Amino acid sequence: MNFFKILADIPILIVVIVFITSTIYCFTKYAKTEKNLKNLIGFMQNFKRNDLNFRFKEIDGWMSQNPYVSAIWMEFKNTLVFSESIALKTEGKDFKYQDISSTVQNIQTTADPLYFFNEETLVTSKFNFKMIQTIPTVLTGFGPLFTFLNIAVAFGRIDFSTQEKTIASVSSFMTSMQTAALVSVIAVGSSLVYLMIERILYNKMCKTPMNQIQEIMGNLFASISAEKFLYELLRETKIQNNSTSNLITDIPGQMKTQFNASMATNLVPYLENLIFGLNQLNKQLKESLKEKKASDVVDELF
Repeated sequence: MNFFKILADIPILIVVIVFITSTIYCFTKYAKTEKNLKNLIGFMQNFKRNDLNFRFKEIDGWMSQNPYVSAIWMEFKNTLVFSESIALKTEGKDFKYQDISSTVQNIQTTADPLYFFNEETLVTSKFNFKMIQTIPTVLTGFGPLFTFLNIAVAFGRIDFSTQEKTIASVSSFMTSMQTAALVSVIAVGSSLVYLMIERILYNKMCKTPMNQIQEIMGNLFASISAEKFLYELLRETKIQNNSTSNLITDIPGQMKTQFNASMATNLVPYLENLIFGLNQLNKQLKESLKEKKASDVVDELF
């Protein structure tokens, strides 16, 4: 019965309502965050560093469509360095495939994955984390506020006009002082309990999954320094220059081959037909000359 009377007091009721509401809000937000983080963990655990080159489109598609990490992923994707290979021609006119980088065999990043996948981007920015952290201060502040308010009200009710009123007002004053002290105790106690519950829930539902995500992303995408990345670009430029030099060297030979093929296809048959026609014309001329000489001998006899 006394317990219900204590809860019926408006200051104590306000403290209890704020404590219960804040605890429910904290648990709801942490549970939702835990669900999203576990979904991300369950998806990323299916990938390994060795097959990342072949399945990167699968990761990119899922990450881009997931509103929880799409913005983080778009920023992180701009730092990735992909391993590529090109075909080089050797002195024996044979082609061979060579990696542009001898060290970048998988997808690497020029920035630390923890810079993008951290506590702020994965947890605290997804809900009003500052308000959750402010609740213990609010509950603690309710203690002195309602305590001094009850004391002020109690002093205002003291009446020394008669002996009976004095005894009654002093009795009421002592009851109000007890309630004022009890409000302060409940406020500070609820603040401590809320703080303990919030820390336990945060470490279990948010901190632990976040650490798993950071470990997974660190194992999948190895970091590469900016100096090393510039060295890889220089090496790539040298390989491209080598390919360009081989191409320029092969241009005269290719032009000669194409010219010979064009001559053999078009001009040679035409010349052969022309020589054949001249031979036929020469043969006919010789035959006509022989016939002319025979006719001249018969004419001389007559």
